[in-house]
Amino acid sequence: MSEANSAYGLWSLVVINSAVFILFAFSFFKPRTRRDWRTLGMFSAFIVALFTEMYGFPLTIYLVSGWLGQHFPGVNFLAHDAGHLLEVMFGWRSNPHFGPFHLLSSVFIGGGFWLLASAWQVLYAAQASGQLATTGPYARLRHPQYLGFIAIMVGFLLQWPTLTTLTMFPVLVVVYLRLARREDAEAAAAFGAAWTAYATRTPAFLPRWSRGQGGPSHRQGDARS
Repeated sequence: MSEANSAYGLWSLVVINSAVFILFAFSFFKPRTRRDWRTLGMFSAFIVALFTEMYGFPLTIYLVSGWLGQHFPGVNFLAHDAGHLLEVMFGWRSNPHFGPFHLLSSVFIGGGFWLLASAWQVLYAAQASGQLATTGPYARLRHPQYLGFIAIMVGFLLQWPTLTTLTMFPVLVVVYLRLARREDAEAAAAFGAAWTAYATRTPAFLPRWSRGQGGPSHRQGDARS
């Protein structure tokens, strides 16, 4: 019981870890508009909810403890490592930080932050020159920064799934999709045929890797995210 007590209630770690990842996202995403701040704010709420259960109070573990105890007897779910539920449920009994889901989560999280950073660099250069961002990630998809946020959230869900974040995730995805559609509509109204040509050959979120996708930059306006 002492191990369980020491594993949670660590509110300083909740604050520190939340601050680190939110500041990471801030530095990679560099919000400028009200819409950017809204995007970052929703992601921040997801991060705070995650670390609250990871180090503060394990709400999910308590709510489903009966089911977990029935299906996985002998596992102490109040021990901190057992919060890596996917590792436990699929039979990984070694250090969960080296488990397959945790390693896969690192790929998603690292890839998401890389996508945020690389997309912002291209976008900033395009805005400075008054052109549409069509190089780098924008050569393959129109909204790489939103996809980056989604990838990071998927990574955290693989690493430490909770009822709260599982509920928040589809809601945030729908919000990001709506924001992306709104940006597309604004760009279409502002830049007409040039935007239409770019949007026709460039998917919104799921890149096509066949030859000929993307292309040279066209002088248009800004396609944010």
